[in-house]
Amino acid sequence: MSYADQPSLSERLADDIVEIIRTERLSPGDTLASSRELARRFEVTTPTVREALRRLEATQVVEFRHGSGTYVGPGIERRLLANPHLPRSTRQSVLELVEARLVVEPAVAAEAARVRLPQGLEQLTYAAANALFPPEESVRRSVHFHVALAASSGNALLKETVEALLQVRARDQIEIRHRYNDRERDHAEHLLILEAVRDGDADAAERITREHLGAIRDAVLAADLPAGGELS
Repeated sequence: MSYADQPSLSERLADDIVEIIRTERLSPGDTLASSRELARRFEVTTPTVREALRRLEATQVVEFRHGSGTYVGPGIERRLLANPHLPRSTRQSVLELVEARLVVEPAVAAEAARVRLPQGLEQLTYAAANALFPPEESVRRSVHFHVALAASSGNALLKETVEALLQVRARDQIEIRHRYNDRERDHAEHLLILEAVRDGDADAAERITREHLGAIRDAVLAADLPAGGELS
C-alpha cells in the first residue's frame, strides 16, 4: 500500500469510534462520549476527534444535537450507505431510478408475501396510508411504504437496499412523486400490494408491484421533462 492509500488519522479514529459503539453495544439514540473524553482516550487532539465525528455524521453513524451532545445515529446499523452528496436529477436519472426499482422491488414484494413477517405486516399496514399525503421535500414519508414492504421480507439487507436506492436518488424520487401525483390511485395500489402480501400470494404481490411501478414509469415517460440538463 502506498502512502497515499493509507487511511488518515481521522479515518482510523472514526473506525475506532465505531468499534467503541459496537463493543459497548450502543444503539441509535444512545449518548456517545464527548469529544474531550474521546480525545483523552485515544491520546489525540479534540479537533482530530471532531473531524472523525464529522466523517461519521456524513453517513448518520453519529448525530450532533446542539447543546445536548453527540448521539449514535441510525447509520450504525446500515450495511449499505447512501451518498451524502446527492447527484443532480436529469430525465435520464429519473427513468434510471424507475427501471432499477422495476428490477428490484417486484421480487422483494414476492419474498415479503412468502415470509409474511408479523411485525413487518403491521408496519406495512400503517405505511399504506402514507400515499394519501402530498409529496414533500423530504421523501421519507413518500417512500416509506416501499421500504416497509422490503422490511416485511425479514431480510435487513433487502430493506437497506431499497432504502439506500431511494435515498441515494432522493431528488429523482421527488421528481417521480411530482409526475405520478394521483394519491388516491397510489393508495389503492399500495392496498392491493398489502392484501397480496397479507394473503401470502407471492405471484400476485410481484405482479401488482410490477404493474404499480410500470404505471409510474409510464407517467414519467409521458411527462414533459427536458431531454438533457438538470431538472429544477
